[in-house]
Amino acid sequence: MSAEVHLLQSPVGAVGSAQALYFDSGEQRLFGWLHHSRNELQATVGVVICKPFGYEAICAHRGIRAFAEALAAAGMPALRFDYLGTGDSAEISADADQIQIWTRDVLAAADELRARTGIQQVCLLGFRLGALLATLAASERKTFSALIVISQIISGRRYLRELRTTRMAASLGLDHSAPPLDKQTANAGGMEVSGFSFSAATLATLATVDLAMLQSPPLPRTLVIDRPTIPVANGAARASVVDDRTTRVAFPGLVEMLMTPPQFAQAPKEMIAATVDWLLQLPADTAPAPDRPVRQPIGNLESEGQQSELTLTGTGSGPEIIRTERPVFFGAGALLFGIVTQPPPDEIRRRAVILLNAGADYHIGASRMYVSMARRWAQYGYVVLRMDLAGVGDSGTRPSHAQDDVFPQEALDDIRTAIEFIRNTYGVRDITLAGLCSGAYHALRAAVAGLSVNRILMVNPQNYFWKPGESLQGLQLVEVVHNPGLYRARVFSLAAWKRMLTGRVNILRIARIYLQRPLLAADSALRDIARRLHLRLPNDLGTELEQIVARGVRVVFVFARGEPGIDLLKLQAGNSVKRLAERCHIHTIDGGDHVFARSGPRARMEKIVSDELCARPEWLDKPSASLKTGGLKFE
Repeated sequence: MSAEVHLLQSPVGAVGSAQALYFDSGEQRLFGWLHHSRNELQATVGVVICKPFGYEAICAHRGIRAFAEALAAAGMPALRFDYLGTGDSAEISADADQIQIWTRDVLAAADELRARTGIQQVCLLGFRLGALLATLAASERKTFSALIVISQIISGRRYLRELRTTRMAASLGLDHSAPPLDKQTANAGGMEVSGFSFSAATLATLATVDLAMLQSPPLPRTLVIDRPTIPVANGAARASVVDDRTTRVAFPGLVEMLMTPPQFAQAPKEMIAATVDWLLQLPADTAPAPDRPVRQPIGNLESEGQQSELTLTGTGSGPEIIRTERPVFFGAGALLFGIVTQPPPDEIRRRAVILLNAGADYHIGASRMYVSMARRWAQYGYVVLRMDLAGVGDSGTRPSHAQDDVFPQEALDDIRTAIEFIRNTYGVRDITLAGLCSGAYHALRAAVAGLSVNRILMVNPQNYFWKPGESLQGLQLVEVVHNPGLYRARVFSLAAWKRMLTGRVNILRIARIYLQRPLLAADSALRDIARRLHLRLPNDLGTELEQIVARGVRVVFVFARGEPGIDLLKLQAGNSVKRLAERCHIHTIDGGDHVFARSGPRARMEKIVSDELCARPEWLDKPSASLKTGGLKFE
C-alpha cells in the first residue's frame, strides 16, 4: 500500500487548518479531525471533544465542528473524533462493552493530541453521553487539566429509561404485522434506538453507572453547562460556583444543537463563547504531570511513515478481503470533503458509487447506513465515495451561501466535480449515484441534467422538483399527497379534536392541502394526455424518466411502504411508468420508516440496493410478504 499522507486543509476554519486523520485506540483505529491553532507551539491548552451518542451526534455535528473551530481560533488546538463503531472509525464487536471501549477511546484521543501538538494541558469537553465518558476518563487518569461537561448524563439507569421512551415513541404508527424490526439486536439482549445500537454488555454497564456516587479522587477543574430550567433573559447565563474547582452555568441552545434535525440545528454561540472564555482563564499551573513520556509534536506524518488511512478486513465467498478507507478533499480550493472506501488493489473492474447527503446529515448517512453500504460494496469491487455537498457536514461553505442547505442550486456542480475526481483519480468507467431522501433527489436531477452516470439508486425520495428559494418549512407537495389520508384517519380521534379546538392545529394549512390535492390530480391527468399527444411540458417527471432510461441509465426506486414519495411518483410520472421497461424498478419494503432506522427493514433495503448495484437480481422472481418488486409497477 502507498505511504500517501493526507494533511487536509479545512477551507472553512476561521484560522489555522484542520487535519483529517486516523489514529490508534488499542488494536483498532479511530477517525478524527485535529483543528490546529496559530502558533501551536506556544499553545498551553488543548481540547479533546467527546461526541454524544447516535442521532444526537448527527444533529450536533455542525455545532461540535463550530466548537472546535472556535477553540482553534482562540489558540487552543482541538481534536474531535469518532468512537469505535461510530462515524468513520473502525467497527466494534457486536457484544463489546461500548462504555468501556469508548472511555479507552477518549484516553487514546488525549494521547494523540499530546503527541501531535506537544500540548501538556488537555481539557476534555463532552456532550451528553460524551460528557459521561469524559468524566469516566478523567476519573481513570489524573493527567487532565480541566473538564467541561454539557448536558451531562449523571445516571446511566435514568439515561436508559430515556432511550426506551424514545424507542417506544418512534415505534408508534409502524406496521407491527411486519417481521420483527430489530430481531438480531433484541435476541442478543441489546437495544436499538433511532438506528443506533447498544450491546447487552453496554446496557449492563450503564445500569450501574451513577456519577453522583463515583468513588474516585477529585476531578480536575470542571465547567458544567446545562440548559436553564427557567427562561433566561437575552440569552444571558445563570452561573454559580459550586466549589473552588467546579463552576455551573446555564444557557439556552442545547435542544437546538443536540435534538434538532441537522438542517435546522444551530450552533450555540453563547455556549461556545463561555467555553472559550473559561478555558482562557484557566490558571497556568493546572497542568498535572503526565503519566507517560510526551513526545515532541509530530508535525509531518510522512516523516514517521504513518498513513492517514483505515485498513478494513472482511470475507466474501472466498478468502479475506482487504480494503482501505481514506479522507479526500477535492474541487476548487479543496471545497468538498469525502471518505473513499477502496476495493482490494487487485480489483480490475473500474466501478464506483457516489453516496449523496440525506438531508443535512453528514457523510455517514442516516443511522450510519452509508458507512456499512460503502464497506460492503468495496468487497464487491466498487470504489465508494461518501461525500458532503458544499455547506454540509465537513465540506466547505461557498462565500455568501447558507450552511446545511438541503437543496442548493450548486449541488449539480458538486456532483459533477465528484464524478470527475473519481474518474481521474481511480480510472473509473462505471458510476452510480445513490442517496436517501434529498440524496435521491440530487441523484435524479444529476441524471436528468445528463451527467455521465450508469445508474441511480434512490431511497425514499420525497420530492422530484425543487424551486430555488423554496423553504423546507413551507407547504410541501408530499403533505398535499399524504396528509389527507392522515386527517381522515384522525376524524374520530378525541386527542386530534382537542388539539384543533385549543388552537394547536393550523387549520389554514389543512385547508390549503385539501384545496391543492384535486389540483394536483388534475395536473397529473393533463400531463398524461400531453404525453399521449407527444407534447413536452416543463417539469414533467414521466418524460424525464423516459429520457433517462432511453440513454441507458438504470433507475431504481426503493420505498418504505406508506412513504408519500410513492403516491407523488404515481401522480407526477403518470402513464409513463407503463412504458418503462427492465431498466427501471421500484421496490416497496414493509415495516420501514423514512430513514430505515430499524435494523430489520434497513437490512432488507441494503440488500435490495446491493443486488441492484451488483446486477444479481435472483430475488426478482421470488417476492416475499415484506417485499414487492418488479418493473416500475404500483400496487
